[in-house]
Amino acid sequence: MNSPTPAVAPLDARDHRVFDAVRDLMASQGMQLSMESVAQQAGCSKQTLYSRYGSKQELLRRVLQRHLCRTTAGLRALDGEDLRGSLLQFAIDYVEHFNEPQVVQACKLIAVESAQFPQEAQALYRDGAGALALHLAEWLHLRMKRGLLRHDDPHFMAELLLSMIAGLDFEKQRFHTPHRADASQRRRWAEFSVDSFLRAFAVPEALPILHSNQHRSFS
Repeated sequence: MNSPTPAVAPLDARDHRVFDAVRDLMASQGMQLSMESVAQQAGCSKQTLYSRYGSKQELLRRVLQRHLCRTTAGLRALDGEDLRGSLLQFAIDYVEHFNEPQVVQACKLIAVESAQFPQEAQALYRDGAGALALHLAEWLHLRMKRGLLRHDDPHFMAELLLSMIAGLDFEKQRFHTPHRADASQRRRWAEFSVDSFLRAFAVPEALPILHSNQHRSFS
């Protein structure tokens, strides 16, 4: 499998200012965000942005890559040998990221504007959710080869796991319906999702570990 590994070069102070500006502006301007507004918010010139990132599309790709690296940090931290621990940390990071106010608002704006900017929307999906699914599939595939997960289609498995973790919470937010606004509620859902996934795909040798932790999902 050849999927992108979310390893990014270290950021300096200017990168942080620029990326934070993009995050904030996406929540207020959506895909109508401009390099001029990013420069103004970050306190630099448009020429600096173009010389450093090349284009608006490349800047957005770099920002999404940064978010991808953060979201998948839990998978790398434990080297994946602790299946439940790694997947649970990933699930918690995933739901916490998508519950950040700027991210929630940006997703709402992008959904509204996607028909007007189809190419930009497709690029955001490819470099965001699409890249995340590919990386997770690669991670799951490696665990299959190590004998920790039963062999199946890792792309289907990755999509299934992401769907389980997301649940209906993001849809509830879009439609202003009560959702899991509390971190403890989100953790409980993350545990339930990961445990359900592992009951379906973990090899028998890994199940005793899962069963010993299962009570925490329902406490």
